[in-house]
Amino acid sequence: MDPQAPTQRGGLGQAYQGGDYVQAPGNGNTQHLLSEDVFKKQFGNQRRVTKPYYRRKTYVCYQLKLLRGPTIAKGYFRNKKKRHAEIRFIDKINSLGLDQDQSYEITCYVTWSPCATCACKLIKFTRKFPNLSLRIFVSRLYYHWFRQNQQGLRQLWASSIPVVVMGYQEFADCWENFADNRGNPFQSWEKLTEYSKGIKRRLQKILEQPLNLNGLEDAMGNLKLGSVDLG
Repeated sequence: MDPQAPTQRGGLGQAYQGGDYVQAPGNGNTQHLLSEDVFKKQFGNQRRVTKPYYRRKTYVCYQLKLLRGPTIAKGYFRNKKKRHAEIRFIDKINSLGLDQDQSYEITCYVTWSPCATCACKLIKFTRKFPNLSLRIFVSRLYYHWFRQNQQGLRQLWASSIPVVVMGYQEFADCWENFADNRGNPFQSWEKLTEYSKGIKRRLQKILEQPLNLNGLEDAMGNLKLGSVDLG
């Protein structure tokens, strides 16, 4: 979800729609990579947007690989109306018909950390694939002062889904793999490391608090999102 845009896809290897893309390795398609402008505006970890103002949306960039093997699929999704980027990502992976006997790893770079609802959906998704490892790197924390979002982050970690704040290396890797970089190396923006360290400290304080599943379920109910289903 987007604090400034609360609500705002394709077949493997070639489909594109509304700024999203899904790409199979080796098809040479760079037309629908994130532009430099979109990458820096959406993944920027600055505390505030400066003039000219723009909405910071949710983008999920992902890379699916065989464990210690080749890339199977990579791409990105952004929020659409009533469909969060994380849910669209889950739908895509579910559609690939992954072999339950194989081991996989997925690395995600996300502009905003998952909201409470998406955290629950991600946990339920990974429980369907016991041989899948999911790592989530986030540029910023989404409404981190909301208790239900804090509980969601703690529950992700408790479910072996690490949520880590992006630093220079993660931004550089995201730039290399998902941006139309035209062969140029990643150029850090001012105070990137300082902002990253501050967000890491904030996340660490959240993770140090006790996990309370009942609190998460109550908070979700208060939002009229229904009970938390982690089964």
